[in-house]
Amino acid sequence: MDNASYQRIDELTQRVLDGGEVSAAEGQWLIGLHHDYLPWLMAGADRIRKQNRGDEIEVCAISNVRSGNCSEDCSFCSQSGHHKGTTAPVYNFIDSDELVQQAQRARQWGASDFGVVSKGWGMRSAKERQTLGEYFSAMDAHSDIGRCASLGVLSQQTAAELKAMGLENYHHNLESAESFFHQVCSTHTYRENIDTIRHAREAGLRVCAGGILGMGESLEQRIELAVTLRELGVESVPLNFLSPQPGTPMGDRQPMSAYEILHSIAVFRYLLPKAEIRIAGGRQFLGDLQSMIFMAGASGVMIGDYLTTSGRSVDDDLRMFDALQLRVRGDTQQRRRLAQDRAASA
Repeated sequence: MDNASYQRIDELTQRVLDGGEVSAAEGQWLIGLHHDYLPWLMAGADRIRKQNRGDEIEVCAISNVRSGNCSEDCSFCSQSGHHKGTTAPVYNFIDSDELVQQAQRARQWGASDFGVVSKGWGMRSAKERQTLGEYFSAMDAHSDIGRCASLGVLSQQTAAELKAMGLENYHHNLESAESFFHQVCSTHTYRENIDTIRHAREAGLRVCAGGILGMGESLEQRIELAVTLRELGVESVPLNFLSPQPGTPMGDRQPMSAYEILHSIAVFRYLLPKAEIRIAGGRQFLGDLQSMIFMAGASGVMIGDYLTTSGRSVDDDLRMFDALQLRVRGDTQQRRRLAQDRAASA
């Protein structure tokens, strides 16, 4: 370790705090630092987070409303019908009553947004349109939670239709850098990902887009993804960390280490200082260091289970937020009472 590297980290930190920008080359330098520098890097990322996001965090949750036999061939996903021998559950659309119950439970946990996630390329059939319309109408009638969806690629028409149905937020990950995407998926293009973000925004939807780290991409390609998100002006960025699934082409990948995850979060905060950086799938690989995601610059988290993998205990997450004295956006007294009651009975 040398003083020059510490000084350069400080200079980049101050530049971002002053409203400046870290270049792609500087981002590559940051992500290439030895992990011995991680505490110093995290300290800078934490300052940037606090200046731009305060100590308020955003919590969201999702429902996998239709699973398995997906037409897409994403190399990381056990739901794909192209990968044989996977163990993802297979079922059609769940009932709207069940979805509402899940949304209400997520709201009690403190979630401000609830995502309807469905497999496939996009919204294609009249049956899908009818079911999704019923979902958003029921959520609007029976919960004050934000209505979000992740349904694959959107056209201008389908984006406008979803907005008219009452959808508020649209989630569509870029997954990775464009230069790596050919190893991730072949059934839709990177250009379609970009266009989906544009169509959702033009329809008046808030856009949430991020990716999955640890799929075999280079450190430079992680920076490429961050810079692309910055150029697109994405305000909500979920970061996932590959959880290798048996039977998928990426099933033999080695999960990222806790240090590597925290390092990546911190560098994304430098490149995306004002964004909502939300930590989602793969958080379990942090082990006992999960609370450090916020010190590394994260400002949001997905609570509960993910698409095909289990999440951390909701009780543990709620206690973690309280211990860190983090305020959950849209928090309610009901959630606080719930957390206290569960802590007392633990």
